[in-house]
Amino acid sequence: MHFFPDHTRRHFLAQSGFGLSSLALTHLLTQEAKGAPAKPDLEKQSFDLLPKRTPHAPQANAMISLFMQGGPSHIDMFEPKPELDRLNGQTFNGQLQLDNAAEATSKLYASPWKFKKHGECGTELSELLPHLGKVVDDICLIRSMHTGVNNHVQSIWALTNGRIQQGRPSLGSWMAYGLGTENQNMPAFVVLTDPSGLPVAGVENWTNGWLPSLYQGTVIRPKEPRILNLDPPPQFQGAVQDKFLNYVRELNQDHLSQRPGEHDLAARISSYELAARMQTAAKEALDLSQETAETKELYGLNNPRSAEYGTRCLIARRLVERGVRFVQVHTGNQHWDHHGAIKTGLPQMCEVTDQPSAALVMDLKRRGLLDTTLVHWGGEMGRLPVIQNEKNIGRDHNTFGFSMWLAGGGVKGGLAYGATDEVGHHAVENVVNHFDYHATLLHLFGLDPEKLTFARPGTPGTLLDGQPGKIVWDILKRGQEKA
Repeated sequence: MHFFPDHTRRHFLAQSGFGLSSLALTHLLTQEAKGAPAKPDLEKQSFDLLPKRTPHAPQANAMISLFMQGGPSHIDMFEPKPELDRLNGQTFNGQLQLDNAAEATSKLYASPWKFKKHGECGTELSELLPHLGKVVDDICLIRSMHTGVNNHVQSIWALTNGRIQQGRPSLGSWMAYGLGTENQNMPAFVVLTDPSGLPVAGVENWTNGWLPSLYQGTVIRPKEPRILNLDPPPQFQGAVQDKFLNYVRELNQDHLSQRPGEHDLAARISSYELAARMQTAAKEALDLSQETAETKELYGLNNPRSAEYGTRCLIARRLVERGVRFVQVHTGNQHWDHHGAIKTGLPQMCEVTDQPSAALVMDLKRRGLLDTTLVHWGGEMGRLPVIQNEKNIGRDHNTFGFSMWLAGGGVKGGLAYGATDEVGHHAVENVVNHFDYHATLLHLFGLDPEKLTFARPGTPGTLLDGQPGKIVWDILKRGQEKA
């Protein structure tokens, strides 16, 4: 393709103003101008979001992760402890790993909230979770999670990228890379952030790491406009923009053809083309005016406490309904981190999330989507059974035993799996480490943890990265038994 001396490809694109696609392409060219070193040609393949075949038949084809950043207290929500009730106020003689030693005590603290059985399964839940009790027969409550790293950031990384190190691809990025997406007009991996700000570790929660940038999480904002720069200026809409984008596509393909093996470049071009296609598809997916009043009430949109979180849960359902592969819905920075004032702080967070989370399970089920959509609810840790801060009672971190729940997507409902010790400190029965969790998820999606790899300098990268992850067969539905 020929360019006149005073109208180069870079000059043309830099002077253009066609909305989201133009902004993204200008960013791409800016990065090129910085002279980033060419990467070695490690593999002969292209990268896209087309649906991929899996090694074995999947049970799940989409996932919604409701990530409760900060550490919800399993002792006060998910796992009744009669022995802790009996020992309330007595000294705990075991060893504790503390985050805040200055405020620490060794005085055992029983939950101030009552537990009762729910559903046909009879799983006991705290009175803080009345709505979850309505769907308890559809959830698998894992009471024996364990990461063993007592910091928020490292435990988040363990649960989202497989290790406690920074810079590795997140779970959603691995899903997008290994599976693609059913809707080429929407991203494969979408993140719904909290209006109060990003969770601890920020964008590292949805980084693509060493995977091509096409597989990083796409953020949808918690307020309007939920996606910035989605519309082109009025004078460039319609046929004018179509002609421009076709021309840019030709320029990009010519540019790419002169740089064989530049997979990052190919992936970035693909992501910018996706941005253009999202102009219509994303607006439709985010338009809640199409939902009934009954559905909005189900998600708690008529309650000021739960309305915002309920809106994001409803958007998550609309996204997976339209073929998005992985959606993560975050609470704000440290909202569950109740080092103090747990008697007021924990009920407030349950009021925010309990109804919308249960509504998501109900809504997916009645729409016939729960069997193939895996829902996850949980944070990076639980809390200790002893008092922190006697003047304003709270609980310190506990990553050695905590709870989370799963629903749908090939997982058994009505099951309480595993347990911590008699006071809720360590997971002792059917312990599920983060690498077991990841191995189980990949299996449900038809993926082999050892074969889902991406070549990088030095060694092939995987989600488990050599850790001995085992599939937790006991929580899977009949027909999932190991061959």
